[in-house]
Amino acid sequence: MTSAISSIAIDAHEPRRVADFWAAALGWQVIEDSDEGVSIGPVHHGGPVIDVLHVPDAKTVKNRLHLDLRADGSSQAQEVDRLLALGATRADVGQGPDVSWVVLADPEGNEFCVLSRSVQQVAAEEGAQGPDAG
Repeated sequence: MTSAISSIAIDAHEPRRVADFWAAALGWQVIEDSDEGVSIGPVHHGGPVIDVLHVPDAKTVKNRLHLDLRADGSSQAQEVDRLLALGATRADVGQGPDVSWVVLADPEGNEFCVLSRSVQQVAAEEGAQGPDAG
């Protein structure tokens, strides 16, 4: 037996603001909104959800867990520009100038990365390697 991820929790001083950012970034929708927080999930109800939970204090240190995103239907640069327009900011977590990913932060400073290869590039590479590739 194994476990499956049910939800990913993000603490936020302003849960609706952070939930709206992530819903727009991922193309998801708000599925629950209460005094404790806001839950967002895929439009077609599959996979884990993100629960943005209210906390009284602001973020003060680097995340110990973060999300890695891949552009879907666009380039890394286009996706970074789109996320910046949604309210993300560039973040420096000591990544150095030669990394292939871009580190951003959501409106409350929670870091995440935009990876260099798109969803389509990864799928094409996996298809070229065949089902037995490891």
